[in-house]
Amino acid sequence: MKQVSVYTANKKGAMYRLTHALADAGVDIRALVTNDSAEFGTIRMIVDQPDVAIDALNEAGYLCQLTDVIGVVIDDKVGGLDKLLADIDYMNISVDYIYICYDRLENKVIAVIHTDVEIEAILARKGWCIAGE
Repeated sequence: MKQVSVYTANKKGAMYRLTHALADAGVDIRALVTNDSAEFGTIRMIVDQPDVAIDALNEAGYLCQLTDVIGVVIDDKVGGLDKLLADIDYMNISVDYIYICYDRLENKVIAVIHTDVEIEAILARKGWCIAGE
């Protein structure tokens, strides 16, 4: 799964300009999370057309990159994420960051995970459904 990461100054209207550039390019945002510091913010997104999004955002003057992440389908109930993280913890793997999104096309909850270790095959062998496969 490809994630679009965008780095931008924390200024009024920055998010609107970003979403407007994507809307103009016909890109559908499927998941989005923002993190900020005093001066800069990081916006992480799952979109339907990552390459188109990168081109549109670069053209609009944004610094961005594509990052490999893992999407794992989790149960939409208490403990759904906990079960996944228990398996990852058991494997002694550190998660850099994680966020949750709802796949409205598939009617599923997805945990989007970034780690420095390839864990897709291991999770699939443990019975987890990897999104996008």
